[in-house]
Amino acid sequence: MGKLGRYAPASRRGDDVPPKAGPQEAGRTAGPPEAGRANGRPEGGPTAGPPETGPTARRPSAGRRLLSLRKPRTVAGQVFLLQLVVVLLLIATAVTALLIQDRNRAIQEAKDRSLVAAESFANARGTAEAMESDDPTAELQPHAEAVRKKTGVDYVVALSPYGFRWTHPDTDQIGKHVSTSYGQALEGEPHQTTFDSSLGKAVDSTVAVFNDKGTAVGLVTVGVTVDKVTSVVQQQLPVILAAGGVALLLAAGGSALVSGRLRRQTRGLGPVEMTRMYEHHDAVLHAVREGVIILDGDGRLLLVNDEARRLLALPPEVEGRPVTGLGLSPALAGLLGSGRAATDKVFLAGDTLLAVNVRPVGPREGSVATLRDTTELRALAGRADVAGGRLQLLYEASTRIGTTLDMKRTAEELTEVTVPRFADFATVELAEPVLQGGEPTGASTAMRHVAAAGIRADAPLDPVGTLVSYAPGNPVATGIATGRPVLVAHLASADDWRAQDPQRARQVIAYGIHSMISVPLQARGQLLGVVEFWRSDQDPFEPDDVSPAEELATRAAVCIDNARRYTREHTTAVTLQRSLLPGALPELSALEVGHRYLPAQAGVGGDWYDVIPLPGARVALVVGDVVGHGLHAAATMGRLRTAVHNFAALDLPPDELLAHLDELVTRIDDDAAAEGRTEAVTGATCLYAVYDPVSGQCVLARAGHPGPALVSPDGSVTFPDIPVAPPLGVGGGLPSEKAVLRLAADSRLVLYTDGLVEARGRDIDVGLDMLREALAGTHGATLDDTCQTVLDAMLRTRPSDDVALLVARTRLLDPDQVAEWEVPEDPAAVARIRAEATRRLESWGLGEAAFTTELILSELVTNAIRYGKSPIRLRLLRDHDSLFCEVGDGTSTSPHLRRATLTDEGGRGLFLVAQLSRRWGTRYTDRGKIIWAEQAIDGTAAGDVGGLLMASL
Repeated sequence: MGKLGRYAPASRRGDDVPPKAGPQEAGRTAGPPEAGRANGRPEGGPTAGPPETGPTARRPSAGRRLLSLRKPRTVAGQVFLLQLVVVLLLIATAVTALLIQDRNRAIQEAKDRSLVAAESFANARGTAEAMESDDPTAELQPHAEAVRKKTGVDYVVALSPYGFRWTHPDTDQIGKHVSTSYGQALEGEPHQTTFDSSLGKAVDSTVAVFNDKGTAVGLVTVGVTVDKVTSVVQQQLPVILAAGGVALLLAAGGSALVSGRLRRQTRGLGPVEMTRMYEHHDAVLHAVREGVIILDGDGRLLLVNDEARRLLALPPEVEGRPVTGLGLSPALAGLLGSGRAATDKVFLAGDTLLAVNVRPVGPREGSVATLRDTTELRALAGRADVAGGRLQLLYEASTRIGTTLDMKRTAEELTEVTVPRFADFATVELAEPVLQGGEPTGASTAMRHVAAAGIRADAPLDPVGTLVSYAPGNPVATGIATGRPVLVAHLASADDWRAQDPQRARQVIAYGIHSMISVPLQARGQLLGVVEFWRSDQDPFEPDDVSPAEELATRAAVCIDNARRYTREHTTAVTLQRSLLPGALPELSALEVGHRYLPAQAGVGGDWYDVIPLPGARVALVVGDVVGHGLHAAATMGRLRTAVHNFAALDLPPDELLAHLDELVTRIDDDAAAEGRTEAVTGATCLYAVYDPVSGQCVLARAGHPGPALVSPDGSVTFPDIPVAPPLGVGGGLPSEKAVLRLAADSRLVLYTDGLVEARGRDIDVGLDMLREALAGTHGATLDDTCQTVLDAMLRTRPSDDVALLVARTRLLDPDQVAEWEVPEDPAAVARIRAEATRRLESWGLGEAAFTTELILSELVTNAIRYGKSPIRLRLLRDHDSLFCEVGDGTSTSPHLRRATLTDEGGRGLFLVAQLSRRWGTRYTDRGKIIWAEQAIDGTAAGDVGGLLMASL
């Protein structure tokens, strides 16, 4: 068996072949080529196409389009047609070349596929044995069909060496003989042939099958239709068509650009439209109210409109003449003839002020000049500039006047704003009550100069600080009386003004000051002062200048009034605060005290301190801080300080005192909330300490306040750990804890508010370290020097919060100044105790006070024995000009003072004690109470006792 053509009776003989594939089976596997003739269709016959592709198809619309393209009306259309033809030729050439190349490649690929399939089947294991078997068809037919289906070829046929078919897709063809020359294949050389079948061009490959001895036992022939090979054209044709479409789009875009360029050059107009446009432009050119001159490159006039003839007074026939020969001013003629560009150049042509603009038209092609009459416009512009300058001045005044709440500084800002833009000199006078923050009375026209400014410093005007009283009839006095501005355009002829101070008036006029405007400073209907504006170098004031002067004065008056009211309130608050703070601290034997108070930048605050003497030579030190500033903070501080004094009079321990103070603040806040007031005390802090110079013991408690610093006698600085309670008013009834310190003599206890150690941008730990360093450097310094050193180190600038600083140096009383006795519960012991006390008083040099002391001591000791319980102790303490007698027992029963009647046998003991002593009272301890009485050591006690006894009798 050889070529596929040898088995195709459709073209050469009438052998039986498999059925052919019809047109609807183009995508299926085709049979051998012989099948085409078996069904009566000659191979390679034409296939009918769609009806619209026939010779009788009509395309009238396309024809018309072609006719229209053959005769394009525009250059852009012609360019586009040419580009279209070029693109179509390129696309056709590319497609043709691609088809030819693809056809050749497909035939070669079909040959390769059929040959590979034939050799694979022939060389497969068992193929030769099957051909030598008794029934080759049964062995080979299934394998041949499986190979055909898997490889996608059209047929796989096995033949005997003599040309009889063993396998075939059509089983009816098996066993039939094919008489064809297949000698080349039997000799071992594959034989390939290409032929046309009913399904198109096909390729057949025939190979021989050899056994182990090298003898040909059969043939294998495989056929493949070329159309089954994938076409590259189908993949590349869309790319070619897309590229052609893009080329067409680019061509269309280029044509559109060319068309647009032509339309721009011709303005899209035809001859008729161009003529009409020229006529319209000519009419507008001669009707416009602006002169237009067109000149050539040599400076000759080409066109002059009517307005230019009128403005330049040109003769009728000037076209073609040089511009320099028209009698114009040399400067104007030179500008027009030069062709240089110019914008709003001003020239005078007769009585007319012209604004000239020149624009050249290309190099040496001429120029176009426009002329505009600006005579009236210039006058209006001048007035507009003046009005704009005044508005700008008022705007700056609104931003620059009143930047502070200081009256003098506000007056200075008024003068600085107006000089030199509005006046050459400016002075401001304010009424005396206004400077003090009070309400102006209007009873006097006396004013004090507070601010002055000028273009020179040697003007002969009243200096700052001068008190001036204006005489009746003076323009300034007239303005004050009427409340209206007064303009004096010519000072030299103002007799009323010169009569105020003739000598100074002559100096002012000789200096060159020639006009003045005086404006009262009024706010809320009250006269605060007056401002005068003076001119020397500028033109005299006009009536139009009165309005801006009044506006400036009105704005300044409001700011000055705000500063006045602030000054009044600030003075009131400062006075209140100073009155609530302690003035001169008492001199004490227990402590030496130094103190400082610095208000914040915001003004009055709520920081405070106090030193309160207590019975038994003890001293209470207190420092507090009320959140906020102003009158409310100062008043609250006063209330808290008074409350602390009252609680200290009860001799309460520090923790109990802070508990009572916390309750007071809570009640104050509740009352404020009930009345609808938003001011609250919540957030106030306090530190309270009691120092006993006898034992050196200091008991402290604090509520939300910074703890104290302790400077030992050797100069080392520590911060004792004091338990802290919540600030006053927010504790919710939580108890405060106290701490007990033992202070050696010459120790310094430093109490302060948070404004000393806290600052914006500085952590409190950093502030405490700075305080430690500052105190460490004050060893051996006085307390005043210590306070100043601390403030200098901690506060570089004025603080943003109040600062209160209290430094106390401790002392210890000499043991010889204290005497103590244990008193037994026996009334008979009173005489012995009294005698021992008398001897101690005599040893102190207080024999004159012995009698009074014996009476007090007898009453207190007797009451303790009668109504108290053990242990009972008596202590006498001498402190400068005071003698303290203290009797303590183990009960907490408090005695009460009452007035006994004539028939009462008792009840006069405490009355006598109260009359014979300076003060007396009761304080409670952890184990009972102490009743104390303080006597003045001034030698008058005995006389007082005698008078008291005579009065009682």
